Amino acid sequence: MIPNKLKRGDTIGVVAPSNPIIGDNIEELDRAKQIVEKSGFQVKFSNNIYAHTNGYSSTAKEKAEDINDMFRDKEVKMIWCAKGGNNSNTVFEFLDYELIKQNPKILCGYSDITSLTNIIHAKTDLITFSGTNFKTIATDETDYSYQEAIKRFVEGSLELGKENEEYVTIQEGQAEGNLIGGNLTLIHSLVSGKYQVDFKDKILFIEELGLEANPAMVSHALAHMKQNGVFDQIKGIWIGNYQHESNITLEQIVLDILTGEYAFPIIQSNNFGHIENKTVIPIGTKARIDTNQSKKIKLIEQCVK
Repeated sequence: MIPNKLKRGDTIGVVAPSNPIIGDNIEELDRAKQIVEKSGFQVKFSNNIYAHTNGYSSTAKEKAEDINDMFRDKEVKMIWCAKGGNNSNTVFEFLDYELIKQNPKILCGYSDITSLTNIIHAKTDLITFSGTNFKTIATDETDYSYQEAIKRFVEGSLELGKENEEYVTIQEGQAEGNLIGGNLTLIHSLVSGKYQVDFKDKILFIEELGLEANPAMVSHALAHMKQNGVFDQIKGIWIGNYQHESNITLEQIVLDILTGEYAFPIIQSNNFGHIENKTVIPIGTKARIDTNQSKKIKLIEQCVK
């Protein structure tokens, strides 16, 4: 299910399904709103966006109510998550998946929002997006990530990142599959249980925040995925940014866990993750990896219409 493009003049709804909007975040969110409105869009904050009911975030029901309301609101054409954090998965049981199916819209965010974008895609077949959070529009030093969002959502471009960005081959090969993934810590928690995603024939994209996940933690997450058969099912891996003080790379840890057992292609780039430059990656859209090409991954079907 493909959402409609965003047009100048459309209303963007902003929700906070993860950590609370408090302190400096309030001013940052307002500045992001000003930037987006200056670009020609309307911005609408959800009813509970500033809620801090639990002392560590708003309640799961408050968060889910905001998401459901934004999908229900005919005026809202896109839903943008305000920021990441730790517990967006608490909303799963309170989301109205049938309502979402009946009102398909662009949904964008990254980091902890990985849980939300992947589960909504899994439950509804709606194409969702891993891209910059709304607050980050104001806190980034450049407009790279915001312009990537405009390129994807308004122009309908299939281009991943800018021209001449470096892609590194970790393991050679060619593969096609629908994209799935995001932050490794979050995606590895979705491999089993009531709320799990389907990895069969997918291209998995992963990134991690080195400030919070040391190499042993990354190894743990990847081992959990291996032990649950994820790497027996996927068609390829696209590795994004990971920076840790040890200088151990994400690709090193991936290769250590895989131990040469899998023949699928593996590539790496620095245009998504917890970094300044974040392209917008559609979850559920078909992509092709070809390590013989300079730009080693490309989208091969539309993700907005």
